[in-house]
Amino acid sequence: MYQVQRESQSSWVPLRGCRYHVRHWGSPQPGATPLVLAHGWMDVAASWQFMVDAFSEAFVSQRHIIAMDWRGYGLTEAPVTDSYWFPDYLADLDALLDQLYPGQAIDLVGHSMGGNVVMMYAGSRPERIRRLVNLEGFGMAATSAAQAPSRMTQWLNEIKAQREEVNALKPYADAAGVAARLMKTNRRLGQGQADWLAQHWARPGPDGQWRILGDSAHKVINPYLFRVEEALAMYQRISAPVLAVEASDDSLSQWWKGQYTLAEFHERLKSVPRLEKATIADAGHMLHHDQPHALASLLEGFLD
Repeated sequence: MYQVQRESQSSWVPLRGCRYHVRHWGSPQPGATPLVLAHGWMDVAASWQFMVDAFSEAFVSQRHIIAMDWRGYGLTEAPVTDSYWFPDYLADLDALLDQLYPGQAIDLVGHSMGGNVVMMYAGSRPERIRRLVNLEGFGMAATSAAQAPSRMTQWLNEIKAQREEVNALKPYADAAGVAARLMKTNRRLGQGQADWLAQHWARPGPDGQWRILGDSAHKVINPYLFRVEEALAMYQRISAPVLAVEASDDSLSQWWKGQYTLAEFHERLKSVPRLEKATIADAGHMLHHDQPHALASLLEGFLD
């Protein structure tokens, strides 16, 4: 199994009706900028461990690094709800920073869904961010007003399915089954990494079956349409330097099947005032798993 180089410490923070789980590496240093890591959809804070281990000792010794489990993920409580709302992630992040780093600018890194969150947050609270890193946080395909009725109908149908527990996540017989699932999703994930991550990505229940630490309500679609114009307006308000990192595999095209392309995403990024772009070679969407050392080195240079 993967051998952790830097153990994290856990704390629980009451935030907006949820008991939030936060992983900590290192301790706050006077005058040093904290580093906050935001995981993606159906992921957990422990997912950052490989990258944190790959940071140099000089970098880690000067930083307080934290990663939270978003509401309904990992060890953070799931609110009583049958669907989740994107703005709640921004509000949770805002409340967390107010508690841990009141009045202090931070460095913020987000992956996938977390990348989308941090971009929107940096446009909403530009004064809170010193430097921003977006890892494969592409946003969504453009929509039109004509899609609104069918989207609302789809949301109602999925809410009904959620009530009837049709969306229940598949259980696994043991941790090995969870690890196999992780490796099936990411062909670059090593066995040792998968075995370690499985212990944090899922937990055994009273029946002995292992279940993913993610509320199935996260699978319910948002009833409101993604508006590119609104996203671009948020991007334009980001005042911090931004590093947008992509993997060499084009996961965006794989997901959207031509409905949304990397070229469109790159066009959107032109709205970000202070932008740098980078690509991690031999990596897929989970680039912090696939190439943690290359990514850590890239981030160290940008966040220096």
